[in-house]
Amino acid sequence: MANTTVKGALAIHGQNPQFLVETVIRNRIWESAYWKEHCFALTAESLIDKAIELRYIGGVYGNQRPTEFLSLLLKLLQIQPEKEILIEYLQADEFKYLRALAAMYIRMTFRAVEVYEILEPLMKDYRKLRYRDMAGYSLVFFDEFIYQLLNDERVCDIILPRLPKRQILEESGELGPRKSRLLEAMEGKSDHGGSDRSRSSSRSRTTDRSRSRSTSRSRSPSVYHSRSPSPYRSRSSSEGGSRSHSPANGFYVSRSPSRSPSRSPPPSPHRISPNGMEL
Repeated sequence: MANTTVKGALAIHGQNPQFLVETVIRNRIWESAYWKEHCFALTAESLIDKAIELRYIGGVYGNQRPTEFLSLLLKLLQIQPEKEILIEYLQADEFKYLRALAAMYIRMTFRAVEVYEILEPLMKDYRKLRYRDMAGYSLVFFDEFIYQLLNDERVCDIILPRLPKRQILEESGELGPRKSRLLEAMEGKSDHGGSDRSRSSSRSRTTDRSRSRSTSRSRSPSVYHSRSPSPYRSRSSSEGGSRSHSPANGFYVSRSPSRSPSRSPPPSPHRISPNGMEL
């Protein structure tokens, strides 16, 4: 029969894998046209092509019609692929709906410790997914979808198996502490910030040193001593020592008597008395 589970399938949570989907929804999937036309005789390899063609995720919509996402999920429960194949589904980063389908199947069938170890790294994916339900279409981020799988009891109109809290698994020693990406990012920024500060401080020190050197050079007087004989001294020697250069005040003092008339008042005339005495 097309609706029976593959032979040799292992019981999951003590029951048939297809029974993880509620009876009402499971019967509606079996009766849907998509199941009869596209899900017949699918294998783990041929199912990839159908998952790539998905355009949205979700549960039931309209008149309780199941989505194609639920039909492929039930098909995975029916054929029960190996763990290595599911990991390959998750590693296909370019096909986000195939990745979401594999994450949903892992949440329903794997052990609690494996669920946390496999699904938590997927919260680094921030792409958008189209979600369809009774209210219509909406957008949900991939990391939000993974968070719902780890914390909510019902996702895509399917009741998920009970999942122990992460804290309980950590206390029992089955699961290690969670590595927060926010803390790693903050530590990375602090490291980069410390290195940048050290670089800026070293640069400021070098600039201060260069400025101090330039200021000290500008303050030191630059005196130029000329070794060539002064032209003024040669002139003074040729003219017979008529002029001399005074190094004290920078003015020339003439040693020859001035030819210009004196501006001082003329001496008063001496009067001589008849006795020969000056008056």
